[in-house]
Amino acid sequence: MNICLFSESEITQPLPKHDERTEHIVKVLHKGAGDSFDAGIIGGAAGVAMITRIGEKGAEDEGSLYFNFVPIAEGKPLYPLTMIVGFPRPIQLRRLLRDVAGLGVQAIHLTGTELGDKSYMKSTLVEKGAAYKMLLDGTAQAASTHVPELFMHTTLRECLAAIEKTLPAKTDNAVAHDSEAPQKEILRIALDNIRPAMSLHDFLYREHAGGSGNAHVLAAIGSERGWTDRERALLEQTGFVRCGMGLRVLRTETAATVSGSIILDAMGKLG
Repeated sequence: MNICLFSESEITQPLPKHDERTEHIVKVLHKGAGDSFDAGIIGGAAGVAMITRIGEKGAEDEGSLYFNFVPIAEGKPLYPLTMIVGFPRPIQLRRLLRDVAGLGVQAIHLTGTELGDKSYMKSTLVEKGAAYKMLLDGTAQAASTHVPELFMHTTLRECLAAIEKTLPAKTDNAVAHDSEAPQKEILRIALDNIRPAMSLHDFLYREHAGGSGNAHVLAAIGSERGWTDRERALLEQTGFVRCGMGLRVLRTETAATVSGSIILDAMGKLG
């Protein structure tokens, strides 16, 4: 935890003794009255919190941590990368959500796939609270305040349709008004180790000549058994280019982290 995150309502209230943030601040960071720690408001400013006092032993507020928060700057922005991920095993999903939140992706769409195990979608982890906690952990690890949005879908077709509704309508630059800001190109990538059209590296660096930094990227990663031919056809029909990342077959959460890192590097976000 490289920053302690609070909601708007929590930032003005003392932390109870058994709150995990209190335990981290006192037992791990060894902070006491007069010390400060990095803090931020979820979805808002990052800054410094000064500990004013800790409730005394035997008092009604024993162990409660009182602090004053001073905002310093807006939190680190999320990057224009949306990831579509076929539901993995719950234990893999925990790592995946933490890692992609740490990378700073803008949104994650978890979706059922034709070859994916349907029981994964019924896991208690995918309940909003538990999954959100993983995203929050990854955000705090990255010392950020902005948490990726999380969406869940039953099928890939449903997922793609939902995403399309959120994308801005294309503007014809020839007739656009001067006041209209140029819209970002949308790159659609489907990771696939079965007959990919090209490597992810070539797609980002050769096909777009390093211009990926001016794009919003949609990256689709299948569940552990991959895509079916019907799903491949659907992805291609909706503008996705199937790209590979070498000969090795990666776990879903590994593929998400590796592909996300390659894409963000092409965007110039990791330099």
